[in-house]
Amino acid sequence: MHDGEQASISQSDKHPEVVVRKRRKGIYILPNLFTLGGLFGGFYAIVMAMDGRFDQAAVGVFSAMILDSLDGRIARMTNTQSAFGEQMDSLADMVSFGAAPALIAYEWGLSTLGRWGWVAAFVYCACAALRLARFNVNTAVVDKRFFQGLPSPAAAALVAGFIWLLNDADYTGTGLLDLGLFGLQIPWLMFILTLYSGLTMVTNVPFYSFKDIQMKKSVPFAVIVLIALGIGVIGLHPPIVVFAFFIAYGLSGYAVHAWRRAKGQQTSVIATSLDEPEERGLHK
Repeated sequence: MHDGEQASISQSDKHPEVVVRKRRKGIYILPNLFTLGGLFGGFYAIVMAMDGRFDQAAVGVFSAMILDSLDGRIARMTNTQSAFGEQMDSLADMVSFGAAPALIAYEWGLSTLGRWGWVAAFVYCACAALRLARFNVNTAVVDKRFFQGLPSPAAAALVAGFIWLLNDADYTGTGLLDLGLFGLQIPWLMFILTLYSGLTMVTNVPFYSFKDIQMKKSVPFAVIVLIALGIGVIGLHPPIVVFAFFIAYGLSGYAVHAWRRAKGQQTSVIATSLDEPEERGLHK
């Protein structure tokens, strides 16, 4: 018997109770707790829409949007990022900002348009799925300062905000929007907004991501005053102010795209990388 074999046998005889166990892989509670909260907001919005309580459905979507904006930042601040968390976040976003707004829009007004209504709702839902899938695969090559296409929470906010605004003004999804000299059919307005929100998600138009804002850095005192002023403005009439903000944001990407093109600058937000085949067809 060799010396090495004798040594291994003697060590096992001395410590027969020692058993080597693999370390179990777990998940981080804090960021995934916010993700689950956002998922509940989307599920709550769907249930409220089925019950005809569209104001509460809009609140569910906006609550999910707030929680979605926090889970990633909290994960980075606490160093609890994980592949599981990223996949969980995408699946929750598909429910809260893909399926939920499409169903809410259909139940509120698109259902009166027949096939056109469910086609618009499906296009929105499909574009949300495509946008989230593209975001996941292009994370490494996209300029962090911008989103490639309208982010799904903002698209959901456009749809839910429009419903919230008109519902607050006592309009129904099947009524006529009276503008004085003429009126507009609300279902067709919902149709146009739903298609615009969905298709803008899958464009290459750059939308500012706000990711370069550092929460840990000090800011001038005037910034805090402006934040307080913004909160006060929202409090004047939340449906109008919130919807107006997302309308402006939903158009800002096209303004940035036009300005860059006029200046002769690159309009794509795809950064230069070594993965040449991955970027084919992305620069437009």
